[in-house]
Amino acid sequence: MHKSVKDILDKKKAGQKISVITAYDYTLGSLCDKAGIDMLLVGDSAGMVMLGYENTIPVTMDQMILFTEAVSRARQNALVVADMPFMSYQASTSDAIANSGKLIKAGADAVKLEGGRVVASTIRAIVETGIPVMGHIGFQPQTTTLSQGYRVQAKTKDAAVTLIEDAKALEEAGAFSIALEMVTSEVAKIISESISIPTIGIGSGKHCDGQVLVVHDVLGMYDKLKPKFVKQYLSLSGDITKALTNYRLDVESGKFPAKENWFSMDKSELDRLQREIG
Repeated sequence: MHKSVKDILDKKKAGQKISVITAYDYTLGSLCDKAGIDMLLVGDSAGMVMLGYENTIPVTMDQMILFTEAVSRARQNALVVADMPFMSYQASTSDAIANSGKLIKAGADAVKLEGGRVVASTIRAIVETGIPVMGHIGFQPQTTTLSQGYRVQAKTKDAAVTLIEDAKALEEAGAFSIALEMVTSEVAKIISESISIPTIGIGSGKHCDGQVLVVHDVLGMYDKLKPKFVKQYLSLSGDITKALTNYRLDVESGKFPAKENWFSMDKSELDRLQREIG
């Protein structure tokens, strides 16, 4: 059996940190799962990392369903959480419930919505249908860039109070955890200590109950954006480019394929063939 929402909640109660990785495909998803990661987040950042969009706004429900299906097939142990893409939950509660259900049918165990108190009633409605929800406050890729650009959140007293109130509203609405993105570490600490559900930080300091990074960033495979909060454990981009260059050179020189890379007929069958075709 894979991890449940209760397992994640129990980790906070026990004071254990929660590991989360954002993954989008079967191959990397299965490697993350084998590494013992607690939660696999199928992020709408797939639009940028996998599809080449400038931001997450163009991502559709159909695309998120495809990515969610791939990751859910990969996991054996982790909890799978899928992002609700832009405008899949903002227009109406009925839209939010229906689209949440589509992601659950695609293999997710829970869904994630961006927003504070403004989406609390939506979260409550989804939770009441039996679907677990992760909240997401602080920097919100779907909308914050439209109004503010790429900025750290909760740098002032008033902004911090608003964010703390948002976190409490999401907890009251029934969210089982909250992602805190690019929140000042001091405010992330206050929020983490003020609510009973886990906080998952991304660029929000060490006091969150867990941390999340995109697997492509961890492995050094995505160079378009290099946020300060990313810790790169490998630099595969250079290694992969070098390997592919060597492959191209081998093809061009005739070095590849070599005899060990192809298949041959038995000599007797080849002789028969040559006699047949003259």
